[in-house]
Amino acid sequence: MSNVKNYKEQGGDRWVVNGVLEVTEEGVLLLNGKPLIRAEVQEESNATTVDELKNDFNSLLQKLKFAGLMEME
Repeated sequence: MSNVKNYKEQGGDRWVVNGVLEVTEEGVLLLNGKPLIRAEVQEESNATTVDELKNDFNSLLQKLKFAGLMEME
């Protein structure tokens, strides 16, 4: 039995990371060929109307899309 925390499964279709995965400045994480980046901070909503809440929500959606965490339309 091996005590290796990070390994590629036999056949190479799956990597298992049971430790820390550190991506340096030069490194890039790709999801379906597109880079993942950290999403911009979304401030907590102080909306008092449905329209303001809609605008806050749409702002969050745009930030998630830009970060590569949601598909663009």
